[in-house]
Amino acid sequence: MNYYLKFTKFMFSFKLLKLMNLTICYIIMFFSGMVSLCWNHKHIMMSLLSLEFIVLSLFCYFSFILSFIMSDLYMLLIFLTFSVCEGVLGLTCLITLIRFHGNDNLLSINLSTC
Repeated sequence: MNYYLKFTKFMFSFKLLKLMNLTICYIIMFFSGMVSLCWNHKHIMMSLLSLEFIVLSLFCYFSFILSFIMSDLYMLLIFLTFSVCEGVLGLTCLITLIRFHGNDNLLSINLSTC
């Protein structure tokens, strides 16, 4: 019986270590997306790619946490729905901007002509 308790403690500590390592990995992914968003804020296409990378890191983190606690995965479906809507709106803005101004550089837009 004593060996069983040691084994269960070991497995729990292994799961906790795995949770901490993946959490750190997802936090690094999130902040690298934020840094990329700050560096490439002049072009809409690069900003959209950075936002999608941030959404991907959040999705991976949420899916891992929700599967770890054995919760319902309906929240992931709602999160994916909103992230798809965000991507579609961003691409719509990008296409409209390129169609009317010829490029996706935000510095070339003159807002006084609107």
